[in-house]
Amino acid sequence: MIMALVTNKKASFNYELLEKFSAGVELFGFEVKSLRAKQGSLEGSYIIIRGDEAFLVGSHIPPYQGANTPKSYDPYRARKLLLTKKEIAELLGKEKQKGLSIIPLSFYLKGLFIKLDIAVARGKKLHDKRETTKKREASRSMDRARKGGE
Repeated sequence: MIMALVTNKKASFNYELLEKFSAGVELFGFEVKSLRAKQGSLEGSYIIIRGDEAFLVGSHIPPYQGANTPKSYDPYRARKLLLTKKEIAELLGKEKQKGLSIIPLSFYLKGLFIKLDIAVARGKKLHDKRETTKKREASRSMDRARKGGE
């Protein structure tokens, strides 16, 4: 059973998602507890690749119990992603292409493990965002009309 814990709600609005990947994440125990309690944020975070490793940068995972965490803990620290060498090489190639970014979509629970959905994405222009908003509003109004008509 897969259960979403923390999602990046603005990702699909701000980006056109091209290709998705799933990655493990190196976390401290209190970060795992915090994510299981659905605390944290992926807004404004991104993935960088340095050498043969991928890192999640800019995500915020607060400590589960502030009094029991080390004083040196940084909730915005870079977290290492667990990917295969082949996946890292593929992501590195995509990252070097102009206009493409690697963004996190959501933390989710798969069995006992916390995984991260990431995507290669291209940023949307303002007119694309307006078009997305118009489609959503039209869909909502059609749903309202259907509900009211029955």
